[in-house]
Amino acid sequence: MDLEVIILAAGKGTRMYSQKPKVLHTLGGKPMLAHVVDAARKLEANTVHLVVGYQAEQIRLAFEEDETLAWVEQKEQLGTGHAVMQAAPALMQQSNVLILYGDVPLLKVSTLNSLLEKLTGAAVAVLTLETPEPFGFGRIVRDQQGSVLAIIEEKDASEQQKKITEINSGIIAVKARNLCDWLQRIQNRNAQGEYYLTDIIALAHADGAGIETLCISDRHQVQGINDRLQLSKLERYYQKKQAEELALKGMGIVDTARFDLRGELAFGEDCEIDINVVLQGKVSLGKRVRIGPNVSISNSSIGDDCIILANSVIEGAEIKGKCSVGPFARIRQGTILEEKVKIGNFVETKKTSIGTGSKISHLSYAGDAIIGSEVNIGAGTITCNYDGVNKYVTHIEDGAFIGSNTSLVAPVSVGKQATVAAGSTITSDVPQKNLAVARQRQRNIDGWKRPEKK
Repeated sequence: MDLEVIILAAGKGTRMYSQKPKVLHTLGGKPMLAHVVDAARKLEANTVHLVVGYQAEQIRLAFEEDETLAWVEQKEQLGTGHAVMQAAPALMQQSNVLILYGDVPLLKVSTLNSLLEKLTGAAVAVLTLETPEPFGFGRIVRDQQGSVLAIIEEKDASEQQKKITEINSGIIAVKARNLCDWLQRIQNRNAQGEYYLTDIIALAHADGAGIETLCISDRHQVQGINDRLQLSKLERYYQKKQAEELALKGMGIVDTARFDLRGELAFGEDCEIDINVVLQGKVSLGKRVRIGPNVSISNSSIGDDCIILANSVIEGAEIKGKCSVGPFARIRQGTILEEKVKIGNFVETKKTSIGTGSKISHLSYAGDAIIGSEVNIGAGTITCNYDGVNKYVTHIEDGAFIGSNTSLVAPVSVGKQATVAAGSTITSDVPQKNLAVARQRQRNIDGWKRPEKK
């Protein structure tokens, strides 16, 4: 049958203490809601209905590139049943419906497929969790034969019902025609004064409709996020799980508890990652790449046999084979390092291409520059690329040597095999194989007295 997914994402998330909707807070580098939408896509749902309410425009903006989502607005937050009511008119009566939550981000697609299979012989199927800590959750009430009678929210449960250890996850698969009928019949006579989606289970029992459950024991799959502490704990679980999976695929990770992947990682053989490394966006590593501690890499590719030393930051760069970067280097957006380039400590690059075998060993800045092969740039060198309004390019050709403490005022070119004397400020082009000296002649003043404190 056709599958439609309803994702409930209208809540404010008061306990997050944020002006941002709860479902836009990130887990593993992307919004919680994006995890849920991705799961719906993997199920090949015909339609994904996204029910929004609080700060709806922020959510729409975050997902504006996804033109396939069917947007539904819940103007008043009157409970989960009321939220589903807003989407019900758009459902196809012959479809199966899966109801998910935007703040439950780690459900496995395999679990959801197993739940949907339960609809083969039933009108509704509920995902439940067996837990020794059921407090705060709705309980699954069964008869002596084990058949489901109802789901009772804790605030409405008796003392005996509160002892039940099988809880409702909130995830429900249901046939659309039954759902639409039951939604019209649920009421809000309860402690919260809300329309509970879970009330459809009692109605299903009363109608003699088939009710199935899928009980799991992995609480992380159905963990809903209500505050930042819960989010932090789930983040650590998620990251450790990712690290363990990568390790089993051959990635050398020194400590799986101190590793963060907030995006996608591709890697070759014999890579090694030290502690407290953060990878964001799309990152690719070649073979035998070694990454030191406290390194951050985002949306970058790093070639074979590269070494990234401690405390370096790499953003939007392409680093080819056998390069060495760091420690304490910052490689910014638009940087391209050809093979065997050395970038040392406290060096920053931005929108700069650096040719094979070139070196910037320490304490320098290269921005908006084109640097050739076998160039040596000394400590304290900067490309002065910005005049306060516009940016300009510096060209340094193959084999040039730039002495320490040099300022290259762009636009300017340094020719092949040219040398710039230390301490120079270069404002004009330097022809190839020339020596450029642009500094005042030294004067020694005899008998000069230092100032003294009064």
